[in-house]
Amino acid sequence: MWNRRELLQRSAALSGLASLGLGRPAWAQLNGNAVIVSGFPAGGMGDNVARPVAERLRGRYATSLMVEARTGAGGRIAVEYVKRAAPDGLTILQIPSSPMTLYPHTYKKLNYDPLTDFAPVCSTVTYAFSFTAGPGLPAEIKTVADYVAWARANPKLATYGIPAAGSALHFAGMLLQKAAGIEMTSVAYRGGAPLLNDLLGGQVPVSFNVVGEVMPHVRSGKLRSLAITSAQRSPFLPEVPTLIEQGYKNIAVQEWLGWFLPARTPADVVLRLNTLVGEALQVPDFVAALATYGLQPIHQSPQEFAQMVKADYEKWGSIVRSTGFTAED
Repeated sequence: MWNRRELLQRSAALSGLASLGLGRPAWAQLNGNAVIVSGFPAGGMGDNVARPVAERLRGRYATSLMVEARTGAGGRIAVEYVKRAAPDGLTILQIPSSPMTLYPHTYKKLNYDPLTDFAPVCSTVTYAFSFTAGPGLPAEIKTVADYVAWARANPKLATYGIPAAGSALHFAGMLLQKAAGIEMTSVAYRGGAPLLNDLLGGQVPVSFNVVGEVMPHVRSGKLRSLAITSAQRSPFLPEVPTLIEQGYKNIAVQEWLGWFLPARTPADVVLRLNTLVGEALQVPDFVAALATYGLQPIHQSPQEFAQMVKADYEKWGSIVRSTGFTAED
């Protein structure tokens, strides 16, 4: 999807210049109260990114900077709200990649166009997924090949949990099912927490989860990660091979958390926010805190981020068409 190493190196170089007072103009803060609008409830992954960044930007980007959750519809309510906001830089959208790159291909009607209604600012973090086994799966199954053999022999038992129907994790399961030529039945939950509880309790044998959610349980031995779905291994579970390494060359699924402003926001405001976020993502204590949640900082220019959004948009279009999946409104 992108070369993360190059983007991180470029981000570090730009932030290094910024720390020396080079490479950017002397900006005055915006006059007004800015808000970071998140599409998901407080206390989740988004908060772990938005609130520490807001603390570092308050008084530098704008007079004040708060975080506000506008939840519902898988993040779409927040996206629509920011679309309608004034393009003055004071209303910022923080959203995972799916509402901007996946949903346009699964929902028949969306009240926004991710490619024209927003000014891309930057991504902040990227996170991988784990294909995870719990106590409901026989203990001798330790690889994807083991699981595929078991699923072929036990098609009625081959259910897999997902935090939401139509999510990127759901598509990871559909892609594996198709590539392996096995029958798998998805079980959709209302979020990652109830799914994790059932996985730990053995009510569902396997699931697709955000790495950060299962990482402590994999390390303790309560769960087994059979594969990582991203193109490279996760630095947080480096011993777990990817699906690609295990023979599934066309399965590479992961997500990012990105920041957007309404379309027609002045370019200098976009660049100001991009640069300040990039500086925040280089603070060692913050990077260490992100690692505890399985999150890797990733930052690039607004133009590079826009290209990444478009590339992921096109990639998901191809994936959705190959599955024939349509979300319910």
